[in-house]
Amino acid sequence: MKKTLLKHISLALLLTASLSACDVDRIPETQLSDPAFWKTERDLQGAANFLYTYLPGLPNTDDNWSDDTYARAPNGISDGTRIAPATDGTYNNSYQLIRAANNIIEKAPLALNTGVAPATVDRYIAEARFFRAWGYYTLFQRYGGVPLILSVLKENSPELFAPASTREEVIQSIYKDLDFAVEKLPTPTQLGTANYGRISKTAALALKSRAALFEGTRSKFHGYGDYKAHLSISLAASKAIIDSKEHDLFASYYNLFQLAGEGRQNRENILVKQYGVSTSEIVLTHAAARNLENGAASPTRNLVDSYLMTDGLPIEKSPLYKKPTVSTEVFSNRDERLSSTIMRSGDSYIGTNPIFSVSVLAFQLTGFLSKKYFNTDDWTLQRSNIDGVVIRYAEVLLNYAEASYELNESISDADLELTINKLRTRGKIAKLTNAFASANGLSIRNEIRRERHVELAVEGFRYWDLIRWKTAEVELVKPIIGNFFFKSEFGTATAVKLTADNYILVQEATFRRFDPAKDYLWPIPINELALNPNLKQNPNW
Repeated sequence: MKKTLLKHISLALLLTASLSACDVDRIPETQLSDPAFWKTERDLQGAANFLYTYLPGLPNTDDNWSDDTYARAPNGISDGTRIAPATDGTYNNSYQLIRAANNIIEKAPLALNTGVAPATVDRYIAEARFFRAWGYYTLFQRYGGVPLILSVLKENSPELFAPASTREEVIQSIYKDLDFAVEKLPTPTQLGTANYGRISKTAALALKSRAALFEGTRSKFHGYGDYKAHLSISLAASKAIIDSKEHDLFASYYNLFQLAGEGRQNRENILVKQYGVSTSEIVLTHAAARNLENGAASPTRNLVDSYLMTDGLPIEKSPLYKKPTVSTEVFSNRDERLSSTIMRSGDSYIGTNPIFSVSVLAFQLTGFLSKKYFNTDDWTLQRSNIDGVVIRYAEVLLNYAEASYELNESISDADLELTINKLRTRGKIAKLTNAFASANGLSIRNEIRRERHVELAVEGFRYWDLIRWKTAEVELVKPIIGNFFFKSEFGTATAVKLTADNYILVQEATFRRFDPAKDYLWPIPINELALNPNLKQNPNW
């Protein structure tokens, strides 16, 4: 399926290369003439394939917005220095995706006139509605209420000058699209190996679970709306995936992000962005290894210290923890996901330096190097075909656990066993129970959040979690601190600032700020406000 889907995506890119960058994004009538195009299933599939190009690519550097990773320069979102931009690629790209999805939703029924089965037409409309929901969720996270455009617009359409819809209107539109997709899409089993990579019923459920958890917890901690309604939706969607038995955890956490974790045999993957067929048959590639080695997203001490000891206790409580004297001791008696996420001495590294010893501080400013998607052969080739994970089953388990807890302010040991403890077992650490938490003075809420923190590390979740929990104002104003400075290993060639207790100080707290009166929403691009006088800027921007 990878070869077929990628080739069709390549064709779709050629067909749609002349898409306008404006918000209307009209497809020229001479390019895809309705009578000539919307006739066969192949036509519908070709149009739908273009939507897959909007899935996020690699490497994922979104955690640079948070306290978990740092690049080679300050990040304006993370440290609060950004200003409202004239344009925003995310805003424009999301509406381009929405426009392309609307076009399929409106035009696909034309294929009924040439004998294409209604179920087939509905399937591709369902894919389009999934991607429309994806586009609106991307906007919703950032800007809150945005204009809802649910049809293909013309230059004189009144919707071009419509005000933003409310948060509730946008999230309900997302739910409605995903409900249609859940009803009409095939299961992963029905897709099989031949159609691996296409949107499935469980992918639609997973996105619904994600979106509803975001709005449910955001409304709970920010104090608006009916948070229980959204959390109930997230819980039900997550449970439907669990009960489907379509997915399970992959045995190796490390291999989830390597070629060994690709394809239908890895039932943890719910949705991936597929890359090139092979190094000899290139369609689409990424350069995650090169970018990570050059410091695109270097993990921080905040992330590393979040990993538990093997006894299930945090480092500040566990008798197993000893302050490291050499870099390898950072990983001693720890959750195995740490050594699968962060490069350690002895790991395979790069062509010019085959065995990793310690981070190069001129590039990896924190003294830590992310290991997900890092592959030595790919570094040498300067391109990689490893698929990018977009949604995986582990997230669904975490969504279920958190939604359950936040609905009830408690969670049963049975539900912890169903969710959190499956992840802990893979990490080879002690299980979490209510009795264990009570005996050790642990907060169940914090432990559920910790589990999410480490399981989904460097995958782009941390910033949005801080936003919805309303803890960004606490966490993002702290200094960015890196690894312990092991002088015998790091040497003295690179001058670095250190804390009083000898950790690498990457960015001081005096250079970080977060304004809760404005920074929980992103600024609407200024050009969009000029184009639509009824569109209002988010508060205090």
